[in-house]
Amino acid sequence: MRKYANEVKNLIKLAVPILFAQGSQTAIGVVDTIMAGGVSEVDLAAVAIGSSIWLPVILFGAGLLMALTPIVAQLNGSGRRERIAHPVTQSFWLGALLSVITIFIIYHCQYLLEFMGKKDPEMIRISVGYLHTLMWGAPAYYGFQILRDRCEGLSNTKPGMVIAFIALIINIPINYIFIYGKLGMPALGGIGCGVASAAVYWLMFFMIYLYTKYTPTQRDIRKHAKFEWPNFSTLSRITRIGLPMALALLFEVSLFAVVALLITPLGAIAVSAHQTTLSFSGLIFVIPLSLGIASTIRVGHLLGEKRLAQAKLVSRTAISLGLSISFISAACTVLYRENIAQLYSSNLEVLTLASQLMFFAAIYQCSDSIQIIGNGVLRGYKDTKAIFYITFIAYWVIGLPSGYLLGLTDIIVAPMGPKGFWLGFIFGLSASAVMMSLRILWLQRQPAEKILKQVGF
Repeated sequence: MRKYANEVKNLIKLAVPILFAQGSQTAIGVVDTIMAGGVSEVDLAAVAIGSSIWLPVILFGAGLLMALTPIVAQLNGSGRRERIAHPVTQSFWLGALLSVITIFIIYHCQYLLEFMGKKDPEMIRISVGYLHTLMWGAPAYYGFQILRDRCEGLSNTKPGMVIAFIALIINIPINYIFIYGKLGMPALGGIGCGVASAAVYWLMFFMIYLYTKYTPTQRDIRKHAKFEWPNFSTLSRITRIGLPMALALLFEVSLFAVVALLITPLGAIAVSAHQTTLSFSGLIFVIPLSLGIASTIRVGHLLGEKRLAQAKLVSRTAISLGLSISFISAACTVLYRENIAQLYSSNLEVLTLASQLMFFAAIYQCSDSIQIIGNGVLRGYKDTKAIFYITFIAYWVIGLPSGYLLGLTDIIVAPMGPKGFWLGFIFGLSASAVMMSLRILWLQRQPAEKILKQVGF
């Protein structure tokens, strides 16, 4: 039991700063939406629509760069710290390419808005203005992600937490200045949120850059840092590891976007209840996500040390810890689901439906915890292709079709509306949890030589 207790302590030590960092970054978007809503309903809707375009694009790039964390963790664990600077430098070339692609896509966002059927000229104007200012923060966002991955790969998760929290606090007054036109600035309304967020991304990048440049704990890594032209072999390796994770993120984000579109014809009550439940679930999701990232770091480090038995122990401990926490959060969700719904709306019909959906969200949390932590474990083993296939099957072959059949058709039962889609989420995530667990068990039963070869030894 002592060895499990030690690993729980190690995981919590890594996960808590990640939890605060992820929570702070998520809260920046929430603050933008709330402050835009203080101007008008049109500004609120425009920022929300702009975010629905921005998030899939930027998260795809972030997912690609997440390959750096297990690479750094394994190099650090194997005592080859002098080699860490090379993949970090090459990741900046990849980040530069992603920045160009992101800016190009976002610059042409008006075509996406027209495709989405948005016709309100004022809403389109604000959405386009918001995205056209926000897109200049993309290089800083990717730069911050790279240096944060480097720190987390070295098991140093606190800098990301501190910087993200500072950014959240600073984002509020900068939003206020540009939204309402203070200190001589023009009043930009919702567009000001894009200006503020881009500025905050650059601030976050410069803060983490200064940290990595001057912290004594990374002095030996800095000694080996030098200018390098793109190395296509290294870039190919990073992309090969990161692309399945990026696509898995895209599958998840696009799944929820598609479900939101399918629910829209059911009316405002259904949409509001669904979004309320989804918003709350997103907040809870940060907990297992943080444990998943901590698992990637810990497993990657141990594999670098060639301690395969200990890596297996970490996998089991992380999933058990996540499941235990999800039981508690699920129980609290069931007990307080009406109170939670009241935080989002005062409409009685919305409250009734949202509190019903919260029950499904409670079940969803348990399977979601297993699958997202399992995802982190497989990243530590660099088994990212499996993540891609499992995510695709779980979300798009099982989750969405079953949700559609239950929610909008009478093929199986009478149309259940949003409840059917949430049952689909449960089926899909449960399938993902089972497949992730089976893949981990299969992988850990392979000969040591095969596992070490896969992770680069």
